[in-house]
Amino acid sequence: MLLEINTENPQQRLIDQVVSELRAGAVIACPTGTGYGLSCDLFHARAIKKLMLLKKRPKHKPFSIICHDLSNIALFAHVSNTAYRLLKRNLPGPYTLVLPGTKLLPKMMVTKQKTVGIRVADQPISAMLTETLGNPLVNTSVQLTKEEDPLAEAWQIEEHLGRQITLVIDGGIIYPEPSSVIDLTTDTPIIIREGKGDLTPFR
Repeated sequence: MLLEINTENPQQRLIDQVVSELRAGAVIACPTGTGYGLSCDLFHARAIKKLMLLKKRPKHKPFSIICHDLSNIALFAHVSNTAYRLLKRNLPGPYTLVLPGTKLLPKMMVTKQKTVGIRVADQPISAMLTETLGNPLVNTSVQLTKEEDPLAEAWQIEEHLGRQITLVIDGGIIYPEPSSVIDLTTDTPIIIREGKGDLTPFR
Protein backbone atom coordinates (compact mmCIF):
# COMPACT_ATOMS: atom_id res chain seq x y z
CA MET A 1 0.00 0.00 0.00
CA LEU A 2 1.28 3.46 -0.93
CA LEU A 3 0.64 6.26 1.55
CA GLU A 4 1.50 9.82 0.54
CA ILE A 5 2.61 12.02 3.45
CA ASN A 6 3.76 15.64 3.21
CA THR A 7 7.54 15.60 3.60
CA GLU A 8 7.82 19.09 5.12
CA ASN A 9 4.70 19.09 7.33
CA PRO A 10 3.63 15.47 7.88
CA GLN A 11 -0.08 15.06 8.67
CA GLN A 12 -0.46 13.76 12.23
CA ARG A 13 -3.50 11.60 11.36
CA LEU A 14 -1.44 9.78 8.72
CA ILE A 15 1.51 9.41 11.08
CA ASP A 16 -0.90 7.95 13.68
CA GLN A 17 -2.11 5.48 11.06
CA VAL A 18 1.44 4.32 10.35
CA VAL A 19 2.31 4.09 14.06
CA SER A 20 -0.76 1.89 14.59
CA GLU A 21 0.55 -0.46 11.90
CA LEU A 22 4.06 -0.44 13.44
CA ARG A 23 2.69 -1.37 16.87
CA ALA A 24 0.86 -4.27 15.22
CA GLY A 25 4.14 -5.60 13.78
CA ALA A 26 4.34 -3.95 10.37
CA VAL A 27 7.50 -3.60 8.30
CA ILE A 28 7.31 -0.34 6.35
CA ALA A 29 9.36 1.66 3.87
CA CYS A 30 9.78 5.31 4.81
CA PRO A 31 11.97 8.30 3.91
CA THR A 32 15.09 9.01 5.94
CA GLY A 33 17.79 11.62 5.50
CA THR A 34 19.85 9.18 3.41
CA GLY A 35 17.19 7.61 1.19
CA TYR A 36 14.28 5.25 1.74
CA GLY A 37 14.65 2.77 4.56
CA LEU A 38 12.87 -0.33 5.80
CA SER A 39 11.70 0.08 9.38
CA CYS A 40 9.78 -1.59 12.19
CA ASP A 41 9.13 -1.09 15.90
CA LEU A 42 12.24 -1.78 18.01
CA PHE A 43 10.13 -3.69 20.53
CA HIS A 44 8.30 -5.96 18.09
CA ALA A 45 10.48 -9.09 17.87
CA ARG A 46 8.48 -10.76 15.09
CA ALA A 47 8.74 -7.64 12.92
CA ILE A 48 12.53 -7.55 13.41
CA LYS A 49 12.78 -11.24 12.48
CA LYS A 50 10.70 -10.59 9.37
CA LEU A 51 13.04 -7.73 8.44
CA MET A 52 16.06 -9.98 8.97
CA LEU A 53 14.58 -12.60 6.64
CA LEU A 54 13.73 -9.97 4.05
CA LYS A 55 17.26 -8.59 4.07
CA LYS A 56 18.88 -12.04 4.51
CA ARG A 57 20.69 -10.52 7.47
CA PRO A 58 22.76 -12.81 9.74
CA LYS A 59 21.79 -12.69 13.42
CA HIS A 60 25.26 -11.51 14.47
CA LYS A 61 24.88 -8.36 12.32
CA PRO A 62 22.00 -6.33 13.81
CA PHE A 63 20.37 -3.30 12.20
CA SER A 64 20.81 0.30 13.33
CA ILE A 65 18.04 2.20 15.09
CA ILE A 66 16.59 5.69 14.62
CA CYS A 67 16.03 7.66 17.83
CA HIS A 68 14.03 10.84 18.18
CA ASP A 69 16.58 12.95 20.06
CA LEU A 70 19.55 12.95 22.45
CA SER A 71 17.50 12.07 25.53
CA ASN A 72 16.08 9.09 23.62
CA ILE A 73 19.62 7.97 22.71
CA ALA A 74 20.60 8.01 26.40
CA LEU A 75 18.00 5.31 27.13
CA PHE A 76 19.49 2.88 24.62
CA ALA A 77 23.22 3.72 24.62
CA HIS A 78 25.90 4.71 27.09
CA VAL A 79 27.09 8.16 26.01
CA SER A 80 30.43 9.47 27.31
CA ASN A 81 31.02 13.18 27.86
CA THR A 82 33.12 13.33 24.67
CA ALA A 83 30.44 11.54 22.65
CA TYR A 84 27.72 13.76 24.12
CA ARG A 85 29.48 16.93 23.00
CA LEU A 86 29.87 15.55 19.46
CA LEU A 87 26.25 14.40 19.33
CA LYS A 88 24.91 17.71 20.59
CA ARG A 89 26.80 19.65 17.91
CA ASN A 90 26.11 17.36 14.95
CA LEU A 91 22.68 15.79 15.41
CA PRO A 92 20.27 15.40 13.81
CA GLY A 93 22.32 14.50 10.78
CA PRO A 94 23.23 11.73 8.33
CA TYR A 95 25.42 9.83 10.79
CA THR A 96 25.22 6.31 12.22
CA LEU A 97 26.98 6.37 15.58
CA VAL A 98 28.30 3.19 17.16
CA LEU A 99 27.86 3.31 20.95
CA PRO A 100 27.79 0.82 23.83
CA GLY A 101 24.21 -0.47 24.16
CA THR A 102 22.13 -0.49 27.35
CA LYS A 103 20.03 -3.32 28.73
CA LEU A 104 16.87 -1.73 27.32
CA LEU A 105 17.83 -2.93 23.85
CA PRO A 106 16.43 -6.27 22.66
CA LYS A 107 19.28 -8.82 22.53
CA MET A 108 18.88 -9.30 18.78
CA MET A 109 19.72 -5.60 18.30
CA VAL A 110 23.11 -5.70 20.05
CA THR A 111 26.39 -6.84 18.49
CA LYS A 112 28.75 -9.34 20.10
CA GLN A 113 30.73 -6.31 21.27
CA LYS A 114 27.50 -5.10 22.97
CA THR A 115 27.31 -2.03 20.75
CA VAL A 116 24.47 -0.52 18.73
CA GLY A 117 24.33 1.73 15.67
CA ILE A 118 22.18 4.80 16.32
CA ARG A 119 20.84 7.60 14.16
CA VAL A 120 18.74 10.63 15.04
CA ALA A 121 15.95 11.32 12.59
CA ASP A 122 16.86 14.25 10.31
CA GLN A 123 13.81 13.94 8.07
CA PRO A 124 10.38 15.23 9.23
CA ILE A 125 8.44 12.01 8.54
CA SER A 126 10.85 9.69 10.35
CA ALA A 127 11.19 12.28 13.15
CA MET A 128 7.42 12.36 13.69
CA LEU A 129 7.17 8.58 13.50
CA THR A 130 9.76 8.07 16.26
CA GLU A 131 8.22 10.81 18.40
CA THR A 132 4.68 9.45 18.04
CA LEU A 133 5.72 5.81 18.45
CA GLY A 134 7.59 6.74 21.63
CA ASN A 135 10.58 4.51 20.99
CA PRO A 136 13.15 3.98 18.23
CA LEU A 137 12.60 2.48 14.81
CA VAL A 138 14.77 -0.33 13.52
CA ASN A 139 16.25 0.87 10.23
CA THR A 140 18.00 -0.53 7.18
CA SER A 141 18.18 0.44 3.51
CA VAL A 142 15.47 -0.70 1.08
CA GLN A 143 18.10 -2.24 -1.20
CA LEU A 144 17.98 -6.03 -0.82
CA THR A 145 21.16 -6.59 -2.82
CA LYS A 146 24.11 -4.39 -3.75
CA GLU A 147 23.59 -5.20 -7.40
CA GLU A 148 20.03 -3.89 -7.78
CA ASP A 149 19.28 -0.43 -9.13
CA PRO A 150 18.82 2.29 -6.49
CA LEU A 151 15.22 2.50 -5.29
CA ALA A 152 14.67 6.26 -5.15
CA GLU A 153 10.88 6.47 -5.58
CA ALA A 154 8.01 5.04 -3.55
CA TRP A 155 6.34 3.36 -6.56
CA GLN A 156 9.56 1.48 -7.31
CA ILE A 157 9.67 0.16 -3.74
CA GLU A 158 5.97 -0.76 -3.89
CA GLU A 159 6.59 -2.63 -7.15
CA HIS A 160 9.70 -4.35 -5.80
CA LEU A 161 8.65 -5.13 -2.22
CA GLY A 162 4.92 -4.43 -2.05
CA ARG A 163 3.83 -7.94 -1.11
CA GLN A 164 6.57 -8.38 1.49
CA ILE A 165 5.95 -5.23 3.54
CA THR A 166 2.84 -3.54 4.95
CA LEU A 167 3.10 -0.08 3.43
CA VAL A 168 5.35 2.38 1.62
CA ILE A 169 5.32 6.04 2.65
CA ASP A 170 5.66 8.22 -0.44
CA GLY A 171 8.06 11.01 0.46
CA GLY A 172 9.00 11.97 -3.09
CA ILE A 173 12.19 11.15 -4.97
CA ILE A 174 15.11 10.46 -2.60
CA TYR A 175 18.33 9.18 -4.11
CA PRO A 176 20.07 6.89 -1.63
CA GLU A 177 23.32 8.09 -0.13
CA PRO A 178 24.76 6.01 2.74
CA SER A 179 25.22 7.60 6.14
CA SER A 180 28.70 8.05 7.57
CA VAL A 181 29.41 5.48 10.31
CA ILE A 182 31.44 6.65 13.31
CA ASP A 183 32.57 4.56 16.28
CA LEU A 184 32.19 6.55 19.50
CA THR A 185 32.85 3.72 21.96
CA THR A 186 36.10 5.41 23.05
CA ASP A 187 37.11 9.06 23.48
CA THR A 188 38.75 9.01 20.04
CA PRO A 189 36.17 8.83 17.23
CA ILE A 190 36.90 6.22 14.54
CA ILE A 191 35.37 6.74 11.10
CA ILE A 192 34.24 3.31 9.89
CA ARG A 193 32.54 4.45 6.69
CA GLU A 194 32.71 7.78 4.90
CA GLY A 195 29.27 8.67 3.57
CA LYS A 196 26.89 11.59 3.67
CA GLY A 197 27.64 14.45 6.09
CA ASP A 198 30.61 16.58 7.11
CA LEU A 199 33.16 14.39 8.91
CA THR A 200 35.43 17.25 10.00
CA PRO A 201 34.08 17.28 13.62
CA PHE A 202 34.94 13.59 14.01
CA ARG A 203 38.51 13.76 12.73
